[in-house]
Parts: sequence; C-alpha cells; structure tokens
Amino acid sequence: MHSVNANGAQIPALGLGTWTLSGDDCAELVLRALSVGYRHIDTAAAYGNEKDVGVGLRASDVARDDVFVTTKVWWTDIAPGDLERSTEASLKHLGLDQVDLLLIHWPNPKIPLAGSIKALNAVKRSGLARHIGVSNFPTALLSQAIALSEEPLVANQVENHPYLDQRKVYRLCRDNGMALVSYCPLYRGGDLFSENAIRDAAARHGKTPGQIVLRWHVQQEGVVAIPRTTKIARLSENIAIFDFALSTEEMVAISALTGRNSRLCDFGFSPEWDRV
Repeated sequence: MHSVNANGAQIPALGLGTWTLSGDDCAELVLRALSVGYRHIDTAAAYGNEKDVGVGLRASDVARDDVFVTTKVWWTDIAPGDLERSTEASLKHLGLDQVDLLLIHWPNPKIPLAGSIKALNAVKRSGLARHIGVSNFPTALLSQAIALSEEPLVANQVENHPYLDQRKVYRLCRDNGMALVSYCPLYRGGDLFSENAIRDAAARHGKTPGQIVLRWHVQQEGVVAIPRTTKIARLSENIAIFDFALSTEEMVAISALTGRNSRLCDFGFSPEWDRV
C-alpha cells in the first residue's frame, strides 16, 4: 500500500478508523481489515475499544511490525504524569509494547502545552511510542507544538473532507514535514456523494462515490485517510483506491466543494478553529 513519509514515519495512506466500534464487532473488523490489506489501525483511549482492537490484532497472522497502530491521549489526561500513565494504560489494553504513533487527542487550554509536549517527548524517548503527534490542533496551536517539541511531530489528525476547508492546517503540516491524517474523510456520505463533481468522476472511473472521495484524499501529498465503517463489505471497497488516479480537473472540482465549510465534530471543548 502507498504510504506517507512524515518526518521519518512511514504511515500507510489508508487506515481503519475505529471510533464507535466496540466488542466482538470491533475485533472482527480489525481482523478483516488486516486480511484484506489494511496496515494502519487507528484507536484512542476515549473510544473505550483498545482491548477489542488488541484482540483483532492478535487474531491476525500479519506480523506486528507490519501494522501501524495509532492511539491517542484524551484531552483531560495530557498533563505531565497523566499523559505517561494514559499511554501505559493504552498499551496494556492493546497488548502492545509500543504504539507506532501516539497523539494528543485534543488540546486543553487549562493544561500548559509545554508540559504536554514535554511528556509526549518523554513517551517517545522511553520507547512506548515510535512516533508522536497531535490531533485537532488549528494552526496557532500547531505552530506552538512544533516549536515546543524537541522530537519531530509526524502528524496532525483533523476532520478533513471535501466539505471542509483545511488548507491552512494542511500547508503548515507540509511546511513542517508532517502528515495530515483525515478523520471523517467521507463526511457522512449523503449530500457529498450526490455532488456532480464526485458522481461524474465515479462514472468515469467505474468507482463508487466513496472511493472517489478517498482517492481525493490520498492523492494529495502528505495526506492519510482513516475512514470508519461498521460494515465488513465496505473494507474491501475502501481500500480499492490505489489502481486509478483522478485527473487534475477532477481534483480541482472536488476541492472546490470545500466552500461549504461544514464541520461535523465541534464540541464545547474544541479549540478556536482556523478562519477560512
């Protein structure tokens, strides 16, 4: 599978997002994803499913070194000491000695960023995480995090899809050698899949609208997509995006949809997002 080189990390360009998945269903989806070629699994302490993800990983015959596993520390646990304890708990749940990527899940204005980044660096140096990064960081906070970190940050995981303009965050990531990892990459289908730019490209390439949108993500330099699905049949569809390419005109037409600027994940604790 195509991968993104981000400050020394080789991140498979397509991963399985596991938000809302749990129990045997989660373990089975992880196992099936690995069996059809996925090599990137994304979870988080807050998802409450790290044990289930671990069951799926162990059930697979894919070697541990061949799977890129990401987890995240919840925003209430990013103070020094708390962050390290959260990481150790995640590893215990996952049944792993280390994760490939550890992210601060959300910034927390009540916890000084300098301490959080220092703790994140300590986790990497102690070998609990091969690589480190952040999630849901707008450009002002991302710039601070980059400046504070002695170890390279390899990714910023953010909501990203054709209905949301993330050009500012994307440019900052690229300028600093980081990957932009897109969560909710398919929006929620629906309106997006019925857009002419996507329907027309799907017809031309003999692909589904979902495959067109995922191809739009991974065809951008430094972008990784982690679609979540609850349907085993969808796994094979989502990964079948590396045997064709969108034209420049198709990429431009899909990118033009970001003018709608519709954000799905916005909470009371969200940071102040970049203005378009």
